[in-house]
Amino acid sequence: RRKEFSLFSRECRFTDDTVMTVALADALLRTGKGPDEKEFKNTFIDCMHEWGNAYIDAGYGGTFYRWLRSRDRKPYNSWGNGSAMRVSPVGWFCDTLDDTLRLAQWSAEVTHDHPEGIKGAQAVAAAIYLARTGKSKDEIKSFVKKSFGYDLDRTVDSIRPGYSFDVSCQGSVPESIISFLEGESLTDTVRNTVSLGGDTDTMGAISGSIGQAFWGMDESLKACCDEYLPSKMRDVLKRFEKLTGADAYAPAFS
Repeated sequence: RRKEFSLFSRECRFTDDTVMTVALADALLRTGKGPDEKEFKNTFIDCMHEWGNAYIDAGYGGTFYRWLRSRDRKPYNSWGNGSAMRVSPVGWFCDTLDDTLRLAQWSAEVTHDHPEGIKGAQAVAAAIYLARTGKSKDEIKSFVKKSFGYDLDRTVDSIRPGYSFDVSCQGSVPESIISFLEGESLTDTVRNTVSLGGDTDTMGAISGSIGQAFWGMDESLKACCDEYLPSKMRDVLKRFEKLTGADAYAPAFS
């Protein structure tokens, strides 16, 4: 519960958040612009099964792990933050806010079809879209509050003392967004998030992806991230960046 720590060390590794973010980026590369709902969902499910089972020890939650291993194709009404942790590619892929919200909903519904799971994914994707299209923090905060009802008027310092590990969207997405809103840079945003002491890999993926869209990512951070990602992941991220203009390395913070 502090902000003074090394962002990268020998003990660092990518987690399930990164794997599923890459799976979503891969699905969008396969479907291209303007996919219909059925095509997108089937492709994304295929990608999650392929990437998830290739990196099965990345740290998935129990229900999602069983979903992966069984090759199930049906959602399980989850309100967990897995829908929000993986959604960042949608915020870069879509050309309008309406398309962003629709595709974020589809990306959540393949597993996290509970209203809170959908809301969490949409809030994060919208924040990324607004950040990358030049909106201010006040504008991002106002839209998220009005559209999703999250309490964003708290501070990191007020949240930290009583906060505990919470895998729900409703108990981690607002806190992640607040970490971004108070951040002074991308790395400061991630430090804010980790200092809360919660589900920090997932929350770092959420806040970091918004922060990256707002501030960008420099070459030194890219180089650090590259050291932890397999070549197949780097290939997907680079192809996604070429297609969308996204600087697609923020997921490595998870």
